[in-house]
Amino acid sequence: MSLAIFDLDPKLLDCQGQIWDRVNGYKYWLEELEKNEGGLLNFSLGYRIFGFNKAEGGYTYREWLPNAKQVFLIGEFNGWQNSTPLTSEGFGRWSVFLPEGTVPHKCQVKVRLETGDGAWHDRVPAWTKLAWQDHTTNLFNGVFWEPPAAEVYTFKHPRPAKPEALKVYEGHVGMGSFDPKVATYLDFARDVLPRIKRMGYNAVQLMAIAEHAHYGCFGYHVTSFFAPASRSGTPEELKEMVDVAHGLGIQVLVDLVHAHASSNTLDGIAQMDGTDHCYTHGGPKGHHSEWDSKIFHYTKYEVLRFLLSNVKWWLEEYKFDGFRFDGITSMLYQSHGIGKGYTGGYHEYFGDDAEIESHIYLMLANDLIHSVLPSAITIGEDVSGMPTLCRPVEDGGFGFDYRLAMAIPDMFIKLLKEGTDDAWDMGHITHTLTNRRYKEKVIAYCESHDQAIVGDKTLAFWLMDAEMYTGMSIKTQPQASLVVDRGLSLHKMIRLLVLGLGGEAYLTFMGNEFGHPEWIDFPRPENGWSHDKCRRRWDLAEDVHLRYQFFQAFDELMQACENRFKWLTSEEQYVSLKDNKDKVIAFERGGLLFAFNFHPCQSYSDYQIGVGWDEPMRCVLDSDESRFGGQNRLEHGHVNVFPVLGGFKERPHSVKLYLPARTAQVLVKESVLQGGIRILLAQSFLAGHGLTSADGVVLQLETVKDGKKEVAPMKFEGGCVELAQTSNATFALVGPSGDILKCGASKDEFFRVYFPGDYTISGKGYLENTPAKA
Repeated sequence: MSLAIFDLDPKLLDCQGQIWDRVNGYKYWLEELEKNEGGLLNFSLGYRIFGFNKAEGGYTYREWLPNAKQVFLIGEFNGWQNSTPLTSEGFGRWSVFLPEGTVPHKCQVKVRLETGDGAWHDRVPAWTKLAWQDHTTNLFNGVFWEPPAAEVYTFKHPRPAKPEALKVYEGHVGMGSFDPKVATYLDFARDVLPRIKRMGYNAVQLMAIAEHAHYGCFGYHVTSFFAPASRSGTPEELKEMVDVAHGLGIQVLVDLVHAHASSNTLDGIAQMDGTDHCYTHGGPKGHHSEWDSKIFHYTKYEVLRFLLSNVKWWLEEYKFDGFRFDGITSMLYQSHGIGKGYTGGYHEYFGDDAEIESHIYLMLANDLIHSVLPSAITIGEDVSGMPTLCRPVEDGGFGFDYRLAMAIPDMFIKLLKEGTDDAWDMGHITHTLTNRRYKEKVIAYCESHDQAIVGDKTLAFWLMDAEMYTGMSIKTQPQASLVVDRGLSLHKMIRLLVLGLGGEAYLTFMGNEFGHPEWIDFPRPENGWSHDKCRRRWDLAEDVHLRYQFFQAFDELMQACENRFKWLTSEEQYVSLKDNKDKVIAFERGGLLFAFNFHPCQSYSDYQIGVGWDEPMRCVLDSDESRFGGQNRLEHGHVNVFPVLGGFKERPHSVKLYLPARTAQVLVKESVLQGGIRILLAQSFLAGHGLTSADGVVLQLETVKDGKKEVAPMKFEGGCVELAQTSNATFALVGPSGDILKCGASKDEFFRVYFPGDYTISGKGYLENTPAKA
């Protein structure tokens, strides 16, 4: 018997012993769970066994505490007294039946246990659905969360389809507000989700969703794994936020922190039963020296049930669409990757350092996720480059859909930190962007939250530093300084280069798309517990007198360009030029030509670039447009085609372009731009407005005549409006009764289309680049 991964990469045969160890271990657990539990899916329903569960006439509370001598449920309902004992069921399980009404909704509780050595411990229930902080003690308590039927949130919108080209907006709910406060789930749903959709992203990746006692840990030291972070609201409010995202066509991914658990014993599951080896390994093996946290014992039966059930709980209860598995380098190796560098040699991944039990867990978790939800997306955060991480489990891989291309942001920060851009090596840049394992998808990004925290700098800060505060006003400084002009130019170019060449998906951290000027500093004693640097200054990007608007406008059009022409899904990728002397990079991807001139001062006229197709081209996006703060030097290419010339530098055809210094441009075949714009209305959008068809709906097209805005009303015929001679459009929709059918992803009621093509308005009023299904 062989594995498909060996056919894809025969070099893995040299390491097949350990690969078979993990594959056989995975199969062993599948067989054990089938025999003992009725299969993996049933095994992962632990939340129907442990914690509080409805039973006839009341609730059963159950906890796994193998080292307990006696156990009590304590809380507000019994004055925190040892008056509600649990009974041992064997195998470390303790339970009690609670008649209806014994513990009221929202009652705070804990579990109290005596261990064999006579010590007493109060613990937050491991499976609690909610935890609240007691501000008199600053400790957390579990919460009995069983709202009346009328208060249980009912999902209204279906999950979005799995994106062909994933574009991830990394966010943190608590710091998502303009105001210096902890933002709520409903704040985020109202203020941030529409912005994410308007910017062209189709997924939000949320940090810090599972409860964590220490707000400043960014959610990476989880204390209650089944409870959503209570600082931002209730479980029902989190469900509403997810539902709003789905209505906007946004997938909701969450950071899943299973690489470790908080070492906080008073609020978390560390030493849950009084020992250091309940859910985690005991002794040094169970301690992460750099994170000061605890390491799970992944193949311990009840620990495996806990973790796999946690995965399924978030998918089923909250309708999340997938996970970013945080810090899995720590899981892959017994050393946790501490003090190691990875150059790509297979000896670095296989050998004595491999942590096979974690490998098995990751395979089981990915198998479970994709079995429960085939449209789910899983992302592995691995800095080492472990082979087969993003190959299917059935092929012998770990089963992730994507890995994060972590070398890309490191490269750009190093370039900006250690030298001037006239010394950048074009070959090194393109190699880093294209250096990924065959048939393993990566998410490219030039910066994430890691680059925004105190102690580091965002790209914008590295580029402009203090002038982020003093040089961004158009009103007081109509002419940008050299520093700001350079920063604005390179910020746009780097982001487009990464989106164009860096992977099969793309990610940004919230606010970085418009060059957010503040670092992230969570409230702490040293800053007077201030939230001032733990929020997002959305106002800066909306101020027409500030240059932040140009960063945001470019990012929006850049994403719209990819959404329309869809190069991320194309396997056609060819770097035709990486000229280190001229500082020019050119490449073809998905039928588009990308051209970058990184030279700080040298512009080129009639610069010849080889291409693979014999067809005239036209520019559809360039970083020098005035709406992006540029000088509009490439306008000619937007309205005139570039004729195809003869072969050049090993390409069958070529084109001559004007390449101003520090600019980038994207060209498309002229034939792709024909046909104008078609607007269709999806049934999901119509139903949301109480309509069964597009009859009576009017599209009000905004036009300009003699310098004045006018409105041209157009009726839907056959469910469609055709704007045959239009390459971009701004319009409103008016229903049969005269009411405005608003765009749910807009700052106003208007819909905006930037490129010719077919567009469908769906859900809560958002544009898709695919026609409505019949």
